Amino acid sequence: PSSRTAALKSTAFESGVSCTGEKVTIVGASGYIGKAVVRECVRRGYATRAVVRDASKVQGEPKFQGAVVVEADVTDPLLFSQPVFKKGEVDVVISCLASRSGIKSDSYAIDYQATLNSLEAAKAAGARHFVLLSAYCVAKPWLQFQFAKLKFEEALTAQSDMSYSIVRPTAFFKSVSGQFEVVDSGAPFVYFDLGGGRNAKCNPISEADLAVALIDTIADPAKKNFIWNLGGPDEGLTMVKQGEMLAEVLGKEPSQIAVPIGLFDVIINSLQWIADTFKSEKFENAAELGRIGKYYAVEDMLTTDPSEKFGSTTLLQHYQKIAVEGQEYDPYTTMFSSKKK
Repeated sequence: PSSRTAALKSTAFESGVSCTGEKVTIVGASGYIGKAVVRECVRRGYATRAVVRDASKVQGEPKFQGAVVVEADVTDPLLFSQPVFKKGEVDVVISCLASRSGIKSDSYAIDYQATLNSLEAAKAAGARHFVLLSAYCVAKPWLQFQFAKLKFEEALTAQSDMSYSIVRPTAFFKSVSGQFEVVDSGAPFVYFDLGGGRNAKCNPISEADLAVALIDTIADPAKKNFIWNLGGPDEGLTMVKQGEMLAEVLGKEPSQIAVPIGLFDVIINSLQWIADTFKSEKFENAAELGRIGKYYAVEDMLTTDPSEKFGSTTLLQHYQKIAVEGQEYDPYTTMFSSKKK
């Protein structure tokens, strides 16, 4: 890798184009962002390995075309000994691992421990660079998955065996498309009223644009040992604006319901009381899910510095696309519907 990276320094970096010619291994490859990263990695010209738990579940996945799909259990502390991390076969590791639910046990198992296993495996393989898909929200943490991500970030930045890039996206398009089917059915769009006419803003980034940014960090010397907060090209879009855009794209009359943010506190406090009183992990997890919902209802996921805005696809363009093509069902973001158009 040293000769390749030395040669790269004599060539001007170009976003979406530059390639060091190294061998890249992607963990968390079967997820929403992981698939896009695999596709972009192959398109860019890298020898790409996509690590998945069950290869049969991604058989025929078009985004994996041109990549080598390998099975490995990232939760195994002995991940470094598995063939996928054979010494000399890995130059760069990209982690797109993320817990699905965000509850404490899942967060520390995946966002921290499985990602740490991947880091140790990357070291053992002699990799030179580690790219982490993190999250913008960790800068203001009060959720378990944020603390788990930060714990791993600390481990990554403390080690000196490899260089690193940490990319913290604001929000994904799918996370602000959850009410698409609701609005399409003619029901009102629901948003949370923070008082004084305020509601949360964001500038989400498309999976394709985020994938370009993640792959860019391999070849861009400016992103070496760097934490990159990253949003899409939009100005701050409030929840109200998102609802208006959905209605317009779907040809519906705008209809919205404002829910007082205090409702979250009533629900969370009730669940937490039950969890504490009866030592119930089930209700503890339910309270945490409530806190996650509240966090995204009150906190802006917004970058304003030009260096922290990336890509060309706007949220409106995404809404126009899924109005024609439908969207993949996701139990954590899609409300009340599993249908595709």
